[in-house]
Amino acid sequence: MAGKQSFEEGASIYKPPLFCGLNYRYWEARMKISVESIDQGIWDTIENVPYIPKFKKNGSFIAKPWSQWTNDECKMAKLDCIAQNIIASALDTNEFFRVSKYKTAKEMWDTLKAAHGINEPKETRSRTQARGKRRQNKKSLNLCFMARKEDDSSSVSSSNSSNSENYGQLLQAFQETHEEANLLALLNNRLKEKNN
Repeated sequence: MAGKQSFEEGASIYKPPLFCGLNYRYWEARMKISVESIDQGIWDTIENVPYIPKFKKNGSFIAKPWSQWTNDECKMAKLDCIAQNIIASALDTNEFFRVSKYKTAKEMWDTLKAAHGINEPKETRSRTQARGKRRQNKKSLNLCFMARKEDDSSSVSSSNSSNSENYGQLLQAFQETHEEANLLALLNNRLKEKNN
């Protein structure tokens, strides 16, 4: 009898990867691939500035009124709206409200980069990310166990108390392991910096 194999489900190619404030570099790389697969022009809009149709008047360029845009100019300008929608669709609530006030996809993207330590020195970024990951992982673990607890609510009360003890032990072990991993990552970064 063959052993039972389980395969983890892959990401959807029809929706952007979700960003919950953790592992920004991974999400950024996946977003770039996802957006470019839709249209290279959308990614260009995110990295640069949105297309604004202009005309030359008295030696300087002036933005055209919307009513005078050609169909091609409308299509080019619409890329920023599409880019904003893709970014907004790829964010959890907290990250969405961080960027929702901005008018362009580039502003949204740059805000996410700045918020997640991309412009900080490596050591500061590592500490900031480690704190954020610890907080997020604690929340995720708590939510997972709360959901599990709700599913098991029909169990006998004595098993609930043992579940609570197991939960506490698992949470403590998880926190200790996570802190050790963060310290190792910080040491690893410092060694890399010394070698460079």
